Amino acid sequence: MKNKKVMPNGRQGFTLLEILLVVAAIAILAGIVIVAINPSKQLGETRNAQRRTDVNTILNAVYQYVVDNNGTVPAGIPTATCALVATNEACKLTATGTCSTGVNLSVLTTSEKYITAMPIDPTVSSTNGTGYYITKSANGRITVCAPSAEQGATITVTR
Repeated sequence: MKNKKVMPNGRQGFTLLEILLVVAAIAILAGIVIVAINPSKQLGETRNAQRRTDVNTILNAVYQYVVDNNGTVPAGIPTATCALVATNEACKLTATGTCSTGVNLSVLTTSEKYITAMPIDPTVSSTNGTGYYITKSANGRITVCAPSAEQGATITVTR
């Protein structure tokens, strides 16, 4: 049996091999934990949760407007299905308050009565669009969807 080296203060120290084995074990455990957590999946789920919240926020604001205006839906919402068509995308207003393409929902943000600002999809890179699409059916039901949802999720709400 080997004796451990005795330090000048009378205590025994660890050998280099023992320290390396502990560090290796910690590294292996950390690697397993990182793989189990899967950060990219977690981030995608977080962005999808934000999209679900934003879709509901837009739809709630539209219906608050409808209630306050005797059943009148904001002008410009197309009668179609919630598809990736530029004219169906809710636009974010420019500094001058104009909407060059898409659905202008500025009536919702005027004086911050229904919503303070239009939510924007977490991964959107458009200069004019929000990444959220809004349509109404022939019967007047409003649909808001987030086609950029990740991990195969479908995020759409209809009322």
